[in-house]
Amino acid sequence: MSSIAAGDRTVRRRDASAPRCDRAAGDSAGIRSARSASRPAGEQSPGAAFTAIDFETADYGADSACALALVHVRGLEIVGRDLFLIRPPRSRFAFTHIHGITWAHVRGEPSFAELWPEIAARFAAASFLAAHNAPFDRGVLAACCAASGAAPPALDFHCTVRLARRAWGLARANLPAVCAHLGIALNHHDPASDAEACARIVIAARREGIALGPPLAGR
Repeated sequence: MSSIAAGDRTVRRRDASAPRCDRAAGDSAGIRSARSASRPAGEQSPGAAFTAIDFETADYGADSACALALVHVRGLEIVGRDLFLIRPPRSRFAFTHIHGITWAHVRGEPSFAELWPEIAARFAAASFLAAHNAPFDRGVLAACCAASGAAPPALDFHCTVRLARRAWGLARANLPAVCAHLGIALNHHDPASDAEACARIVIAARREGIALGPPLAGR
């Protein structure tokens, strides 16, 4: 069972400044030069601030977000974290066996529409968003915004699955495999852990001077 279900049932959001993983040592070191002096269109500055994002959903509908974690990065340093529990539009949960979250954990939490002003404000300093399997998280964000009558943030999405395959030649690039390769601690399907792992994958690439590559097409 995820840490949300086990110990954070009454916690709607969390913001902390200290990283949890052992790889935090040296996060504030200078960023290495990129391997290429020029960047293609859509390529981000090697030190650009970004937010790693991870959704968990209640059912097969993309609008059924029940948890959202954000990890904010500047340069090589994690500078903040947020965790939101979200009341989805339907009470039936199909994925409790994956993330451990049930209707009982979120029935008293705000809806996405109620949380959106606060969530949107958390993106203010970000130059882009990163997610592991970014098409999924971008789709959930877009569906939840559409259902709430809100405009999603005008930010590019970068996918750390694609980054890991290109940067380290991994045949398997799911989150546990990439974290094992890089030595990143992971409690998979705990959104806070998944978002932090995503952030640390980007940080690892930055340390090696590896460019992110192009973002997902469209927004």
